[in-house]
Amino acid sequence: MKLILMFLTLTSLSIVAAEIEMPNLAEKGSANAGSNLVATCAACHGVDGNSINSDWPKLAGQNQKYTYEQLKLFQSGERQNALMMAVTPYLNTLTDKNLLDIAAFYESNKTSVGQAKNEEDLLSLGMSLYRGGNLEKGIPACSACHSVYGNGLSLAGFPAIAGQQVGYLTSSLKAYRSNERNAGEYASVMQAVSQNLSDEDIDALANYMHGLYK
Repeated sequence: MKLILMFLTLTSLSIVAAEIEMPNLAEKGSANAGSNLVATCAACHGVDGNSINSDWPKLAGQNQKYTYEQLKLFQSGERQNALMMAVTPYLNTLTDKNLLDIAAFYESNKTSVGQAKNEEDLLSLGMSLYRGGNLEKGIPACSACHSVYGNGLSLAGFPAIAGQQVGYLTSSLKAYRSNERNAGEYASVMQAVSQNLSDEDIDALANYMHGLYK
């Protein structure tokens, strides 16, 4: 019952987000305009948004709503990251329309496909947790918000995680688990979801999500 209630809560959140937050993004960004604004971003995230460092997130293929909101959080200082602090001065020169254009540019690019480690126990645990959660530990299925194939939910701003870098997924889940990452309206949801994840669970999930493709 606990798991079912959590599923319903997450579903309700997605509906609220679709109804309340979308007006903020009524104006879609221009991918073409955004392509002229990402030179600073390319050093870490790659020319097309596909980073080559496992610790740096891929932005290619990410939904516009999520990327825009994260950029706004970095711009305001609500979300902190040592590497992103170096580009905050640049972000502060950008308008909301500029940020939408950047988000649209990344959304227009295709995420590179990751390769999960082919270790039976690791893959099995990752798949089980991602698709079905763990009732006994109170862990909901990741697929409830991020979809079976990791596409995310663009209307709600739930990020796509298919093919995402292992290092970034691992550090993000651990940051949510420790409550270190607390920026954004859904941070509390991810904090609650990750509280009962062990390091082994996180390693398995990161490996499995890295190998997913849209």
